[in-house]
Amino acid sequence: MYTGRVFGAEEALAGGLVSRVVEPDALLPTARALAREIADNTSAVSVALARQMMWKLLGTDHPMEGHRLDSRGMDWTGRSADAREGVASFLEKRAPRFPLTPSRDMPPYYPWWTERSFK
Repeated sequence: MYTGRVFGAEEALAGGLVSRVVEPDALLPTARALAREIADNTSAVSVALARQMMWKLLGTDHPMEGHRLDSRGMDWTGRSADAREGVASFLEKRAPRFPLTPSRDMPPYYPWWTERSFK
């Protein structure tokens, strides 16, 4: 970041910046397969919450803000219907059917941020 140096895909892979390197014609099928894996095997509410936390916590004044919010999220999601479904599906050796949706089931403290005005 500081040098602005451009590096290749293999170096990005070796440095852990990417999870895999694929040929150009395999890029979209690989991305779609990863998206399908996420959609099929994760709680949409947990993914939405994690995504918002990653974006909104980039500009916090102190890491403790992120820690507090992450702890709150873990507490809430850990007691949710999606958590119970995740455990049940694992124990029953079946695909999960997470009941919560981001459009109606985000935690009661969501959104936690205050929108900033532009001047």
